[in-house]
Amino acid sequence: MIKPKNDIARVKQMINDCFRKQVDVTVNLGRNKVLRYCGELSGVYPALFTVRPNDKDFLGKTSYSYAEVLCGSVKVKPAKAE
Repeated sequence: MIKPKNDIARVKQMINDCFRKQVDVTVNLGRNKVLRYCGELSGVYPALFTVRPNDKDFLGKTSYSYAEVLCGSVKVKPAKAE
């Protein structure tokens, strides 16, 4: 049996550590389509988290579940300070 290196509790803790900070988000949309953007992790909830993109033309937020991060279809990492 393969032992998983990540579980949902670790993913939630990693997201919670980035709360109100700038993050780089990579979303795999399938069919070789990948969306990348930088934004602020603006909300952390029991089942999902929200990211507000830095793009001024984008009005609103995007939300993702912790399971999407665990499966690898969404990757969130702290933004590099420049």
